[in-house]
Amino acid sequence: MVNIVLVSPKIPQNTGTIGRSCVSVGARLHIIKPIPFEIDEKKVRRAGLDYWQDLDLIVWESLDEFLKSNPINERHFFATTKTEKLYFNISFKEGDFIYFGSEDSGLPLELMQKREEGMITIPMKKEYRSLNQSNAVSIILFEAIRQNIEAFKELA
Repeated sequence: MVNIVLVSPKIPQNTGTIGRSCVSVGARLHIIKPIPFEIDEKKVRRAGLDYWQDLDLIVWESLDEFLKSNPINERHFFATTKTEKLYFNISFKEGDFIYFGSEDSGLPLELMQKREEGMITIPMKKEYRSLNQSNAVSIILFEAIRQNIEAFKELA
């Protein structure tokens, strides 16, 4: 199982879509507050369809609370535009934590500095700031699955 970590997501539809992707592949979703919407909000449920009740979801009150339970180690990766290390050059494993920041500001720099070698990016044109958060999650999540397809027998 892969762990997708959303740090202070802002758009409920993205969160719902990410939850739907996590359910479909058996990934755990960690949502770290603060968030400006309720998890059971209609927009989240609509994007997550009727899959939302099957989601392996943990909501954390703060990043500090999350990190106390999940200390950063070599299996934590940070999706960011602030590196040139490409996500497909990483050897993902079951149990990895892949972090994604809020749609408007990305991940906190001080978080990524705790393990700079874990910073990864999706290649794209330099003149554009970023991809949609749910698209970025899908791209990296499915690369982790591709690399570990035997662990996902029901997907093969």
